[in-house]
Amino acid sequence: MEPITRGRVRIERTAKRVRVSLGGRMIADTVGALLVWEVPYYPTYYLPRADVAAELKPSGRTAHSPSRGEAVLYDVEGVADAALAYPDSPIEELRDHVRFEWDAMDAWFEEDEEVFVHPRDPYTRIDILASSRHVRVEVDGVTVADSRSPRILFETGLPARYYLPKTDVRLDLLEHTSTATSCPYKGTAEYWSVNGHADLAWSYRTPLPESQKVAGLISFYNEKVDIYLDGELQERPATKFS
Repeated sequence: MEPITRGRVRIERTAKRVRVSLGGRMIADTVGALLVWEVPYYPTYYLPRADVAAELKPSGRTAHSPSRGEAVLYDVEGVADAALAYPDSPIEELRDHVRFEWDAMDAWFEEDEEVFVHPRDPYTRIDILASSRHVRVEVDGVTVADSRSPRILFETGLPARYYLPKTDVRLDLLEHTSTATSCPYKGTAEYWSVNGHADLAWSYRTPLPESQKVAGLISFYNEKVDIYLDGELQERPATKFS
């Protein structure tokens, strides 16, 4: 199936087998899943209704999308509003498919690997390269990190991130916070405040296999700190993290 764009919605078929677990059993198992970009940043899965084993009970509630039409919401295995479908969508490809709320499910699998947060975007790539470039990080004019052995993480659509050894970071200026975020490509990150600025730095203690090269290293938001690369101050990028 060729990629289809309807308004702001992009749709394409994935070759991956997709399975969904809830309540101790697989409630969906399909090789016919659609990747649907409801927002520009990442896709979600729509699964053929014929490949859903769970009973979908209409909750009596609906939701409207300007592009996808009127959605019917369903309770699934006792979980309220855990799925939706667009049986009369103006986008024909969606009419016989179901979208499960990602966080309402126990687990998602692409082939036999569990995936987290949202489906992996086939147009997002991560490259992590060892470098000898000189990276210095300042916060409020104070140098908080200085390294000549960074790992540079290049991720599609985001600025390069400089991951630095903890031995090159002023750990006395960092205060660990309770913040944690998850990424389907890198794993779960922990955060630090720096010089009183909340959650400026983060690290992945146990990253996912494709991101093992940054395990235990610390990175800082380019958008919020001053980064000098080989002595030159870098322009702060404008992103959703700014």
